[in-house]
Amino acid sequence: MFGSNMFGIKEIDVAGLHSLLSEKKNLALVDVRSDNEVAYGVIEGALHLPLHLLPIKADELAKDVHTIFYCRSGARSAQACAFMAAKGYDNVYNLRGGIIAWTQSGLALAKVA
Repeated sequence: MFGSNMFGIKEIDVAGLHSLLSEKKNLALVDVRSDNEVAYGVIEGALHLPLHLLPIKADELAKDVHTIFYCRSGARSAQACAFMAAKGYDNVYNLRGGIIAWTQSGLALAKVA
């Protein structure tokens, strides 16, 4: 479920995230993709916070919950995790493989309201 990549970024796999969401665990799910990408759908319950706005809005995210970042493939969300870890957030995780891995696992996306 949880692990780290070769750069020391903490990660969670799709099965682990799906399990946490199914169990209604207290966590924050943050989509760092662009507006155009998000228009195709998001993981249900995700907050859309484009990566370029993270430095401005980072302090709005709670430090006391597990925060899982995702993007298309996991690269930008890994950057988000590194940024947040540098700001003192300990409970940040990257969704390994991003939304591509999510949809390849047969899991649905929600439409953006």
